[in-house]
Amino acid sequence: MRLSMLAAGLALLMPMAAVASSHARTEPSYVRAAVADPARKADAANDARRKIGALMTFAEVKPGQKVVDLIPGSGYFSRVFSAIVGPKGHVYGIWPDAYDKVSQPDSANLRKLSQEPHYANISVLVQPATQFSTPEPVDLVFTSQNYHDYPDKFMGHVDPVAFDKQVYDALKPGGLFVVVDHVAPAGSGMSDTDTLHRIDPAIVKKQVESVGFVFDGESKVLRNPKDPHDIKVFDPSIRGHTDQFAYRFRKPAH
Repeated sequence: MRLSMLAAGLALLMPMAAVASSHARTEPSYVRAAVADPARKADAANDARRKIGALMTFAEVKPGQKVVDLIPGSGYFSRVFSAIVGPKGHVYGIWPDAYDKVSQPDSANLRKLSQEPHYANISVLVQPATQFSTPEPVDLVFTSQNYHDYPDKFMGHVDPVAFDKQVYDALKPGGLFVVVDHVAPAGSGMSDTDTLHRIDPAIVKKQVESVGFVFDGESKVLRNPKDPHDIKVFDPSIRGHTDQFAYRFRKPAH
């Protein structure tokens, strides 16, 4: 009896973050169904490596939501978002114009995909890198391995803080901004963004919080302690297995 009472007491004292973390590990049925969608059969070989179910759960994507897949690349995440939000939701695949010019035919391929009835809830937008916006308020802005590109020359040396404020303005109250990117050495700030294609997680957190976002959690499913952090992310020894942080920021509801 005493042990049971002690366990109950410890449970009450357990930090909320720990409780939230344990809940986050349970993938909702709609996430599991989206990952298992036969239409994305070709993506399945990458799912274990990219931890898609865990990331979608961490991003708190839900049926009916409006979601931005920022710089969608091959559309890997867009296809999962589409299946999760369903016909009552919508996915905006957004490319900054400078990025679109160097990533063709990615946006053309996503437009082609959006013409398929199965992916009719996807729209593709190309806009100036300095003018991020959405056609309507959205529930989630998600970007994977691209936040570090904004301050680089080919993007026009966009001020990340100005970009973060535009994301903030595009979100509904309570909406989420999820940033996944390659880890640079601690204290390096943005010095490696154009060379190693990495960024210090601490500078991302500082920049995003500076415009009003509240840090809402971290997922470590893509962390890799074997990554030395001082080589390009395209180096054959680490490509596809870089140490990546995943941060979730929330726009206050009021």
